[in-house]
Amino acid sequence: MIDFLISPAYAAGEATATPGLMDFAFPVVLLVLFYFMLIRPQSKKAKQHRAMQESLTKGDEIVTDGGLMGKIVSINENAISVQLAENIEVKVRRESINSVLPKGTLKKL
Repeated sequence: MIDFLISPAYAAGEATATPGLMDFAFPVVLLVLFYFMLIRPQSKKAKQHRAMQESLTKGDEIVTDGGLMGKIVSINENAISVQLAENIEVKVRRESINSVLPKGTLKKL
């Protein structure tokens, strides 16, 4: 009964299996594929996002990660004051800015 579930292992004469080029090529190809498919695009996108955050200026219309849309009133080193509507300003972290809108977008909404 146990032979039905697990195949028996019989002793072989000599072990003739030597590691070849193909044994090492597959993991290397897999790592290269992961780099070009996952790691490189993610780091490129993060670099573009950091560049966008560093180029923010007063008067830019932005969208935060939470979905709030507003106009930048003032910029500090870590915090940005965003005007959501008249007499309503909030401070958000620079890292929470998701994207910059084209000028005049808020007036159209």
